[in-house]
Amino acid sequence: MIAGVRRDRIKALAKREAKRFAATRPKTRAALEAGADAWLDGVPMHWMKDWPMPFPLLVTKAKGARLTDLDGYGIDDFCLGDTGSMFGHSPKPVAQAIRRQARRGLTYMLPTTAALRAGALLCERFGDFRWQIATTATDANRFALRVARAVTGKPKLLVFNGCYHGTVDDTMVELTNGRTAPRAGLVGQVADLTKTAVSVEFNDVEAVRAALETGEIAAILTEPVMTNSCMVLPQAGFHDALRQLSRRHGALLIIDETHTISSGLGGYSRVHSLSPDIFVVGKCVAGGMPTAVWGMTPDVAAAYARYNETRAPGHSGMGTTLSANPMQFACLEATLSEVMTKENYDHMEKGAERLSDGLHAAIERHGAPWHVVRVGARVEFICAPGPLKNGTEAAAAHAPEVEAAIHTALLNRGCLIAPFHNMMLVSPATRKRQIDGLIAAFDEILSFLFADDK
Repeated sequence: MIAGVRRDRIKALAKREAKRFAATRPKTRAALEAGADAWLDGVPMHWMKDWPMPFPLLVTKAKGARLTDLDGYGIDDFCLGDTGSMFGHSPKPVAQAIRRQARRGLTYMLPTTAALRAGALLCERFGDFRWQIATTATDANRFALRVARAVTGKPKLLVFNGCYHGTVDDTMVELTNGRTAPRAGLVGQVADLTKTAVSVEFNDVEAVRAALETGEIAAILTEPVMTNSCMVLPQAGFHDALRQLSRRHGALLIIDETHTISSGLGGYSRVHSLSPDIFVVGKCVAGGMPTAVWGMTPDVAAAYARYNETRAPGHSGMGTTLSANPMQFACLEATLSEVMTKENYDHMEKGAERLSDGLHAAIERHGAPWHVVRVGARVEFICAPGPLKNGTEAAAAHAPEVEAAIHTALLNRGCLIAPFHNMMLVSPATRKRQIDGLIAAFDEILSFLFADDK
């Protein structure tokens, strides 16, 4: 048994659905065979091979909450670019902003009036921070860590086991037999990451306290909710403890909301009244245009300014040439003012609640030892009992064989969810019929998996 499901059932579902997918997409298969040789392993980014289907989809267009693939199939998209298109594909205000800015130039290393307006909107939406722009949240986190080390004079970062902060080197550590170690899957790693990072379990206040008491920690970098594995919610008082302990021990608290911006207007931090020293968000913040923002409180910004007064001019190790380009600001302004609205979040919340309730009912109906977690517009089914309390439990809760078979089966029924875990997003463009279709498909699949276990 895996996750309460008989192995023969899992294998039968996986074989049947893989065969169906391959048989119904001859144009996609032919195109990949003819045109993929130029790419390493046949895809332009390696994680495109991590989808569970026999071969990747080739998308011809996307609009709202729907994709169309090369073979002409319409697909209800609940992955939404793994949050990159959380507000739907090509929101109208963003598409219009792109068209306008394209006539004015794409990049010129100078600010625009749209940048000034976007700065004010960022403060209105997320709080009183002094902002900088990056292209990805990985870059934003990397730059934020440099600031944290600069203003504290301390060398180390504290992260949580199983965390996700893009591909920042310092975060690529895990707990192995209770000790911090480099993540096992790293490629070409030379530096000893344990010299600059400490990993503890999410929700473990005493472990956080012990790490901070060493006096070496410049910053705690955390998501408000662990999201890149099976989702883990913070226990009562955990975020208050992080805030109090970080202040007591002279460390900065960096909140990365790249995934938890799904929580509601202003992200998890605003919805739950958190008070980070540095705030980071990427992916969907500019409606799908590659953009991330990171902001410091006025006090941290002042400390950083004092630090800079002691430095000789030169390379800071922060910034990339194409970051803060005018196209980013055009899309950022459009998203913050016309897309990231209370009305849209209300629609997303209602839809996500409908999805969560429907998935939970199906799980209960079939007696599956699984559970469902929701954070605003973000929903996950987890193939294990819950709730989970840390990264170790989240990693153990994954059931890759079961999940892969379900993902392909859902796609064959016209529903796409995130490939790396069981994440689903509801966008402002997502309709009730799409949600109900996903619930019905999930219920049908569970009917097969648990058919002999009633």
